[in-house]
Amino acid sequence: MEVQITCENCGSSIEVYPDINANQVECDVCNHNQPVHFNTDHENSIVEVCPCCQRKDFYKQKDFNRAVGVTLFIIASILAIWTYGISLIVLYLVDLFLFKKLSSIIVCYKCGTIFRNAKNVGSVPDFNHEMHDRIKYSDHDFQGKPLEH
Repeated sequence: MEVQITCENCGSSIEVYPDINANQVECDVCNHNQPVHFNTDHENSIVEVCPCCQRKDFYKQKDFNRAVGVTLFIIASILAIWTYGISLIVLYLVDLFLFKKLSSIIVCYKCGTIFRNAKNVGSVPDFNHEMHDRIKYSDHDFQGKPLEH
C-alpha cells in the first residue's frame, strides 16, 4: 500500500510506504518532519486508523486528479458552442470509461491522507457531504461509523 500524506508545513505531497518502525516522515520540499503512527494493519495494506491524525473516518473515491477533470469539463463546455453539445457527450463517454478502468482509493476525511492499493477499499463507504462538513468544520469524530439519521 502507498500512503500519500500532505505536509503540515508547506502542503506538498509526501509519498511513503507503511513501516511500523517509522515514527515520522520528512517532506522533500521543506524538510519538515511530520509524526506518523503506522501499525501492522498498515503494513498489511488495511486501513482502519489514519497514521497521521489517528481518526477512523474514511471514504473511497476513484483515483483521478480533480483539476484534470475540471479542466476537461471547461474545455468540453467551450467546445460545445461549436460542436452543438457533442463535445459534452464525448466527455461523458470518456468519464464513463475512466470510471470503469480506474481503481479506488481511500481518503481520510480529517487530514486528507490518501491510501492506494488498500485491501479493504470495498468496505469503505463512498463520500458523504454531511460527514465531511461535520468533520472539517465542527471536528466531529464519528469513530469510523457511518452517519445515520
